[in-house]
Amino acid sequence: MNRPPLDRRKLGQALTRLANASAAELMARPLRDPPEVLARRIGMTGAPGAGKSTLLGHLALHRARDHRRLGILAVDPSSPKSGGAILGDRIRMDELAGASELYIRSLGSRTTSDGLADNLPEMLDAMDDFGFAEVMLETVGVGQAEYAARLQVDTLVLVLLPESGDTVQAMKAGIMEMADIFVVNKADLPGAQRMASDVKRIAALNRHESGAWVPPVLLASATQPESVKALSEAIDRHQAWLSAGPRRDVLRQQRVCYRLQRILETRTAEILARQDASFFEASPERQLELLLEMLRKNAASPQTRRQTWLHG
Repeated sequence: MNRPPLDRRKLGQALTRLANASAAELMARPLRDPPEVLARRIGMTGAPGAGKSTLLGHLALHRARDHRRLGILAVDPSSPKSGGAILGDRIRMDELAGASELYIRSLGSRTTSDGLADNLPEMLDAMDDFGFAEVMLETVGVGQAEYAARLQVDTLVLVLLPESGDTVQAMKAGIMEMADIFVVNKADLPGAQRMASDVKRIAALNRHESGAWVPPVLLASATQPESVKALSEAIDRHQAWLSAGPRRDVLRQQRVCYRLQRILETRTAEILARQDASFFEASPERQLELLLEMLRKNAASPQTRRQTWLHG
């Protein structure tokens, strides 16, 4: 395999710069030519305590056996008061460090409230630049609110627990309609089979057009290697289905839209935080005019056209 070794230090520095970049810096980034091969993106979401980190670790080790370069970005919740995060996913995944082509990075969610992290789209792009075949994303674990995760990955795995709550409530959860694969984890616990049956019943209520992907419902356990293999095979089947049509391109267009929306939201918050009382005493129409003027002025400022911040 004629692939240069992974420069972990350079990648770590690039991810740190991106994580700390302001909206103005992101807006000033020069357009880049995307690499010929983009990393496949696999997301794992679910409620806290569902065992996402453990399952993701076993899945990563299984898929790393093919000598593919594999990255894991694991989002931990940041305190809304201090802004700090425990970043415990790296601790729980320490046993994976023996895989030379495996890279693990924990991220604090910081200001986001959608289960992801600040500037995550840019960090995912950086993984493409370093030749990863796959990037696995573990969301913060807020469960039903993680609709944004759907846009950032190609294959979204929803991890559930036996006896994990009212199935009627699950039926209302939008994430149930967005997941590509359902996994009832800790399948050795009582109620796993019943939970799987409930999920299948709920999933069957969603209408599937001819040729559409029908999400499978799997049982998994960290003590059952065959269940991890079955999950890996289901991911491969979904990836093949995506490649058979224009669906992957549609996803990428949606990601561009999400990225622009996040940059605008962040930049608007930065500008509003600097305004005095006179700004907020103006009419909403005048406030919008001033805000748009400041956004345009910022975009045209020479300070925002720096191109060296990302590369150091």
